[in-house]
Order: sequence, then C-alpha cells, then structure tokens
Amino acid sequence: MSSYFILYCGLCVSVLKEVNRLVDEPYMDEPFHVPQAQAYCRGDFREWDSKITTPPGLYIMSLMFKKIFLFKCNLQMLRLTTTLSLLALPIVLTRLLCFHKRIRPPSLLLSPTPEAIILSLFPVGWFFGFLYYTEVPSLVLVALTVVSACGDRHWLAALFGLMSCSFRQTNIIWVLYAFATSQLTYLRFRRATPASPTPAKLHDPLALSAGPRDIWNAIISTPGIIPDILPSFVPYTLVLASFVAFVVWNGGIVLGDKSNHMPALHIPQLYYLAAFSTVFGWPALISGSGGIFVLIQEVYRRMFGSKIRILVNAIVMVGMFVTVKFFTIHHPFLLSDNRHYTFYVWHRIYMSHWTVPYLLIPGYLACAWAWFLRVGTEQTMLQTLILPMLAALTLFPTPLLEPRYFLIPYILLRSQITDVPDWALALEGVWYSVINLLTMGVFLYLPRESVGRFMW
Repeated sequence: MSSYFILYCGLCVSVLKEVNRLVDEPYMDEPFHVPQAQAYCRGDFREWDSKITTPPGLYIMSLMFKKIFLFKCNLQMLRLTTTLSLLALPIVLTRLLCFHKRIRPPSLLLSPTPEAIILSLFPVGWFFGFLYYTEVPSLVLVALTVVSACGDRHWLAALFGLMSCSFRQTNIIWVLYAFATSQLTYLRFRRATPASPTPAKLHDPLALSAGPRDIWNAIISTPGIIPDILPSFVPYTLVLASFVAFVVWNGGIVLGDKSNHMPALHIPQLYYLAAFSTVFGWPALISGSGGIFVLIQEVYRRMFGSKIRILVNAIVMVGMFVTVKFFTIHHPFLLSDNRHYTFYVWHRIYMSHWTVPYLLIPGYLACAWAWFLRVGTEQTMLQTLILPMLAALTLFPTPLLEPRYFLIPYILLRSQITDVPDWALALEGVWYSVINLLTMGVFLYLPRESVGRFMW
C-alpha cells in the first residue's frame, strides 16, 4: 500500500469521524435515505418513502454490509458505507486512467497512482463521500463499468452497469458510454487477421484534424462496422431490457416524488457543465504542450481564425442564445433553498442582470473548445465527442441545476487527459484541497441558525 493512499485513507476516516461528531442527526436528504435503509435492514422491503426518487441500490449495499460485516444500520455506520466507496475510488480510477494512457495499471491493487488519488479528492464527490448519499457508490460502479468494458469483459461490465442503475436511473446512459468507448478503442487499434484481412473501417479521424464533413462520413460508415461490434453488445441488451421494464412498471424514470422532478428540456445544462469543468479542472486543462498561452491561442484560432470559422461559431452562438432564451429553467428548489452554493451562484450571477446569461455564451463556447483541444490531443473525433453527446442525454431532461449531476461526466472527461505533468497534478491537488477545506469547514463549523449548514 502506497504512503499516498495511506494518507488519503487516514484523511477520509478522520473527516468522517468529525462529520459524525458534529452532524449527529440526518441532514438534508439523509432523513429520507436513512430510515429507508433501516427499513431494509429490518427486512421490511415493502416500506418505501414516496419522496425518494432513486432506486434502492444504496440501501441494498448497506444491507449487504450488515449481513457480511455485521455493520449496524445507525447513521454513523450507514455513512461509513459511502466512505468505503470513497476509499475504493482511487483504486478504480487508477484502472480508468491507465486505460486512457494505454499503460498497465500497478500490479498491487492497493497502490493507486497519485493522479487517481488526486482525482478522488474532486470536491463534489469527496464531500458527499461522508454523507449517506448515492453519489460516490454510483461513480465507483460507473467507473468499474467503463474499465470492464474497455478491458473486453463485457458481461462483467453489464453486471456493474446494472448495479450502477440501481443507484441512479440515469446511469443507463453511462452503460452505453462504456460500450461505445470500448468499441471505438477496439475499432481504432484492431489489426487485420487471417480471418478478416480487410476489416470494415469506421471513419473516425484524429480529433484535432477533423471537420464537420467527417461527422457525416462517420455516420455513413457506421453500418459497415455493426456486425463487428454487435456480439459485444449482447450483454448490454439485458441491462437495457431491465431498464425498459422498470420504466414501464414505474410509469416513468423518476421514482417517488415525480411532481418536483418532472423531466423538462434544459439545454443550457450542457453549457453549465463546460463552465463547471473549467472552474474545477483548469490545472489539467492548461497543462498541455505550450501551457495556457498556447491553449488560448488555439481556442482563438478555432473561434476566429478564418471567416468560415467566425461564421460557424457565430451561428453556434446564435443557437446557444435561442436555447438560453427559451430553455433556461428557474427551478423552485434552486430559487428557494439557500443552503446550497448554487442558490447564490444563480441569484448573484445569473439573476444579477437579465443580460448576464447571454453575455456568458462566448465563455461557454470557449470552454468547450478548450476541453475539445485538450482531450482530443491523442483521441479520435468520435472518442472525443461521445462523452458530451451522452452527457447531454443525462442533463437535458434535468430541470434542476445541481453540481452532483456533473460529477460523473467531469470524472470521465478529466480521465481522458493523458499527459498531465507533475506540476499540474500538484496544482490540481492543492486546488481541490483548498476547495474541500473551505466547503467542509463551512459545513461543519459555520452553521447558521436561520439557514443551517451550507453544502453543495
């Protein structure tokens, strides 16, 4: 076990003890989750709180820990189940990062890489690793699904994917992402064999050299490679069938409190993801060859480098203007619940003047270009675009602006950057640690009587 991992585990255990000492009653969503888990621990599987909107994976996980390790189902031990997921996260992310780097992971399971440990400190995920929430176990299972699929273990990936959907229904999209990523990698690196001397090719050029016409060429070349990837898709059909059966039985995706979680088309969510990723991931974003100045120059060239680029980006921004105008949603929770940072972001930035949402549009587009340039350095066009395309499917139907919804797409996006130098990793670790220190410190030590404890 590496010294970095020991330090990480010690930090997590210490924070959990402090959270349990100071927050000794269920908080925020825990008053719904904790009694439901305790009902499962009693063997009462028919009891269900109608305000809970996610499947029972978290409660089944706690029940398994109770049966196997004799855990109690009190608040402290229930929180421990999610913290154990946080301890497992660096191990899983090590495999995910090594896949993207095309290198072998460490031979010792309990020796995660420093980069994986730093990424496990990502503030939104790290914070919820100490409360009885679904976020971290869901992230771990999604990462395991991607790692298994990309290791050509598709039945195992389907199993992990099915388990992940028992924590959050929208993880069905990440099951599809796992399959798509594995097949794009397979199609890119496969070799001709005696049985297939001239395998069908998917048109998928390197990302940074691709143009709009290449997207159309990729679409028309897709039918030719379907016979090659179809056998690998068989395990995932069972996951999809289970998901469809659930939707039919439930009468929709949302469990429980459907009135406050009705799907609605919220296109600016993808713009918020680009801004969110840049705010948190800027150390890795600026760490490419040439640093921040070369990145800024490349973003400028992509947006204003020629008349055709100016025209295309102008058309895109007009489309973004229309979507901001007609598809921005002011969710009642966001407007009224002042215990979350998003309440203040929305009120003090987005609602400070009616022009602000529109003035931010060029910034959203610049952020998107920056991530495309950084992630696409060693990837193909489709490998780079598949994540935002599928992230849109999880975010567009979501009316509430919520940082937790960006957790999985951010981790999957950040893990695609394969050449982060040591200085940038150190800076990223410091940046995450400062945010964690501030947010956890405010949560634990600065509660306000009229508001409560601030949290993500």
